[in-house]
Amino acid sequence: MNFAPDILAGRSAVVTGGATGIGRYIVRMLGRLGANVGIVSRKEENLVRASEQFKAEDGIDVAWRTGDVRDPDGIKKAIDELADENGGLDILVCNAAGNFICPTEELSWNGWRTVIEIDLNGTFNCCQAALPYLKDAGDGGRIISISTTGANFGWPGAAHAGAAKAGIQNLMKSLAAEWGGYGIRCNWISPGPIKGTEGVDRLIIQQGMAEKVTKSIPLGMFGEGDDIANAVVFLAGETGKYISGAELVVDGGGQWNRR
Repeated sequence: MNFAPDILAGRSAVVTGGATGIGRYIVRMLGRLGANVGIVSRKEENLVRASEQFKAEDGIDVAWRTGDVRDPDGIKKAIDELADENGGLDILVCNAAGNFICPTEELSWNGWRTVIEIDLNGTFNCCQAALPYLKDAGDGGRIISISTTGANFGWPGAAHAGAAKAGIQNLMKSLAAEWGGYGIRCNWISPGPIKGTEGVDRLIIQQGMAEKVTKSIPLGMFGEGDDIANAVVFLAGETGKYISGAELVVDGGGQWNRR
């Protein structure tokens, strides 16, 4: 999709998990379209490497802070500092996530808790931390969470992630209703399999399911990172001004992990 090159000029965004995977595509797209972007991740080495690559390859200056979305005080500090550095916060992209394949009967409490804490609790923490800034956003703040089509159906082997993402989706609906009075739009994107990401490698390719999954997608191919980034821009820009509490599915028509 070709957006106007300055469609996000003057806007500020924070992308959690923005140093790797789908988050990198989102950060690159937002930055190319004029937004001031900050990224948060637990690993400083990933943040440094990503920020250097954004500068060298795209000419984008990306601010960064280390932070764990599971830590409400820590993530508030990171978002406060990025908002201060970038002149506020208009767009929050909750992208940080964790997952692994494990049959539910073998899933430990710690494994279940960890994914819930990263995905669901982490999204809640980020939304709470960003709220004061989103209230002041000039044309209405945006919260965009990255979910999965697996949240809409049973997800054998990943019940922990499916439950967490389903929780995120309901949280977005609730915040859309509660925070709409502040002009804040809250939506989520549900990607199908996106090639070149750790999730596809670990959850599909390493499980020997690449051919089966590809055949299940009507368009006959995996998605690309820019497909998700384009969807984020659509919701974040003027095109998304009357969309809130909604899901945008980007999966090639497949609903790929429906059983």
